[in-house]
Amino acid sequence: MKPAHAFPLALQRNRAEIVDGLRRLLPKLENPSAGKCAFSFGLPALDAHLPQGGLAGGALHEVIPETECDLPAAFGFAVALLGRMPSDGPMLFVISPRGLAAFGHPHGHGLDELGLDPARLILVETEDEVQALWALEEALRSAVPAAVAGAIGQELDLKTSRRLHLAAGNSGLPLILLSAAAGMGSSAAATRWRVGAARAARDRFGLPAHWRWRLRLERCRNGRLGEWLVEWDHVAYRFSLAAPMADLAFPRGTSAQPFGVRAADRS
Repeated sequence: MKPAHAFPLALQRNRAEIVDGLRRLLPKLENPSAGKCAFSFGLPALDAHLPQGGLAGGALHEVIPETECDLPAAFGFAVALLGRMPSDGPMLFVISPRGLAAFGHPHGHGLDELGLDPARLILVETEDEVQALWALEEALRSAVPAAVAGAIGQELDLKTSRRLHLAAGNSGLPLILLSAAAGMGSSAAATRWRVGAARAARDRFGLPAHWRWRLRLERCRNGRLGEWLVEWDHVAYRFSLAAPMADLAFPRGTSAQPFGVRAADRS
């Protein structure tokens, strides 16, 4: 076989265009809703890493905590994602017994702070992980909710993640799945977000003004990986990059408690 440099330049360009076209076409063949964008983060530095310039609809998106103690922060991020969905329809959130571990239960005020109207939310609590996964898949197949989310206490295997991803693709709905397991296994998910709590920005009175997350995009099909320190504005309901973004050495220690889980509910 001739080396690449031995072919005419025009032929090399044609091959490059064909390969680029195939990269755009293959996701659509696998997932008919792959070209749809559920929403944009509103952050060019982050959206540029995603293939449609935002979070794709009709796809599975995994949210995983950095450590067990970061599970409430990961839950808050997942809820903020749901709150950014532009549709006015109901949101379905399925929670397994181990989904939020010992960190309590969602409550209305906390959900509202994260941009999700509690009146839109349908909460489903299941007896075990198997029922939770079944409920997620059936909700996607029904195509009734505007978006589907779940919190489970186990790491998905490749077969299960593929079933959920295909169900999301067939319905055209985004599936945000929070897993308490901090694994790195194979997955069919379009994106995987590793979330850690960061020290909140404070106002001049020393009170928390903007909650912060350390986000690491460690899986992004047809996109680019990245890491950001992100703030949440609970008044404007929007994401922004935190001021210390220029320093990539993010602190590991944190004691931040996100809004989405009520401390009094801890067991």
